[in-house]
Amino acid sequence: MAKVSAVQKNKRRERLVAKDAAKRAELKAKIKDQDISPEERFEAVMKLAELPRNGSKVRIRNRCELSGRPRGTYRKFKLGRVMLRDLASTGQIPGMVKSSW
Repeated sequence: MAKVSAVQKNKRRERLVAKDAAKRAELKAKIKDQDISPEERFEAVMKLAELPRNGSKVRIRNRCELSGRPRGTYRKFKLGRVMLRDLASTGQIPGMVKSSW
């Protein structure tokens, strides 16, 4: 089980990313637009720098939904490898069976 504070910090980041996503996308589009004057582009860069860092999508860590484990997480299931194995062994995940040969 991961630290509760680490899990909560990650959830806070997810909320901040969702809130600032449109504003960030708009500023990034302005920065990439070559038709805008360099001064306007620089202003957009400065506004983007003023936004909180935790509002960036790359700051979110993929974590297991059940245990909070940060590593070995399958994106498709949003579960860590340990929890995925436990749930698959008990038949909780439809279509997934333990391999044997």
